[in-house]
Amino acid sequence: MKLLNRAIGVLVGILGGMLARSAFKRIWQAVTGEDEAPKATDARRGWREILLAAALQGAIFAVVQAALDRATAEGTAKLTGEWPGEGADDGEGADDEADGRSDEAVGEGSHER
Repeated sequence: MKLLNRAIGVLVGILGGMLARSAFKRIWQAVTGEDEAPKATDARRGWREILLAAALQGAIFAVVQAALDRATAEGTAKLTGEWPGEGADDGEGADDEADGRSDEAVGEGSHER
């Protein structure tokens, strides 16, 4: 089962990278009107533009990857009955209950295991 989860994770990671790259390119084009984001070594571009492009790209990649990782974990849990990630042995909300907070108080009330 772990090997299957790993293979699915690699596939989802590759697809996520492609999706994030496409999303970043579309957003960059919409915001700047340029086809390509600047490369860090482009002498014609300033620090502000280089760092803005890098920050936007990083944020998009992180959000897409987190969304896909979570969706994959939830799908795996629904198919197998076991949560594949961290906290599977603790029971639902064990970390939050230990410090007196429920999932709803933390803002994570939408997940199901």
